[in-house]
Amino acid sequence: MASPFHNPESLTIKNLESAFAGESMAHIKYRYFAKLCREMGDEETARAFEATADQEVMHAFGHLDLLFPKDKMSPARALQFAIEGETYEYTEMYPNFRHVAVAEGNEAAVQEIDEQIAESKEHAEQFKTVLEKAAKRFAALAKVEERHANHYQQVLDRLSA
Repeated sequence: MASPFHNPESLTIKNLESAFAGESMAHIKYRYFAKLCREMGDEETARAFEATADQEVMHAFGHLDLLFPKDKMSPARALQFAIEGETYEYTEMYPNFRHVAVAEGNEAAVQEIDEQIAESKEHAEQFKTVLEKAAKRFAALAKVEERHANHYQQVLDRLSA
């Protein structure tokens, strides 16, 4: 998840990336604990875990604000980062994890990883489709804006004549 906006060797950036990962993991873990508590009939503890999980998300967002500054982002950049991340997951990360799970004979993990590979590939394709549609729309809008500018120039030329 290295931020392209900072020196990747910076210890502060590495710490922010680790903190983001930790806060994100805590968020999901606490949501899972809430689910378990609710299944066991303990609504109060479930709500306590969910409240803390909400705070963990805000902590993670704070780290992302520093790693991916809003003034350097755009929807297209966000989509490109998402495509790269999902592609990494289905081409490198999960296949490597799968290899280890097969070697260890952990069939449940292999099945889960196979599902994740398929989903990551699907997500990458979805993001690519959105990015392609956005590019087409922006290209069309650019032509419309060019016509507007030309029209205004013609009106100005007539007024100046």
